[in-house]
Amino acid sequence: MSVSSPHIPTPARSAGEIAILDAAVKLFSEKGYDAVSMRGIAAQAGVSKANIYHHFESKEALYRAILFTSASELSRLVSDLAMSTGSFESRILDFATGHLGHLEGNALTSRVIMREAFSGDDTHSKMLVDEVFGEIFARLVSIFKSGQRDGVLRPDLDPAICATLLIGADVFFFQARGVLKHLPQAKFASDPPRFTAQMAEVMLNGMLIGDTATGAAP
Repeated sequence: MSVSSPHIPTPARSAGEIAILDAAVKLFSEKGYDAVSMRGIAAQAGVSKANIYHHFESKEALYRAILFTSASELSRLVSDLAMSTGSFESRILDFATGHLGHLEGNALTSRVIMREAFSGDDTHSKMLVDEVFGEIFARLVSIFKSGQRDGVLRPDLDPAICATLLIGADVFFFQARGVLKHLPQAKFASDPPRFTAQMAEVMLNGMLIGDTATGAAP
């Protein structure tokens, strides 16, 4: 898949649709998909069920609209990374910074996605991949492959594992920050840019010094 493919478009939304989406995101993030009813969303949004069905044909359609809104922003981040002319290292850091900022700036939507990824049923998990994030992940993997082709990334590494580690570090920080901030040693919990910069440094350059690194020449 080409890394230069256009990112997912975000449809224009009316004020009424935005209010419904905001209400749905709040409830889905708190209770999960199955426990949320259209009646509950209507009550949260202060509208009638008929009004919701005027904009969204079903709960599933409403849920997908939430996922696509988040996917559009993530797609833009990957597109920016693909088109950037900076060094491979700076591009990876820019993505990690933007990705963590996206998670924290869209906390409720991010938690809906985390709930689906960690405990959702297989149908919705597959939908998440097939219709929303599969393409984004494939493009991020392609960027790591380009780093291998350019000779700046070790050829023996699995690009999909690299992409997973990059995303996973941000996701863990986002999910665990409430606990991390109470650990005296984890001063980085209050400084996301510091966390991102050092995480990218460790990921790209490792922890071991010189010839002690695994696989280093004798």
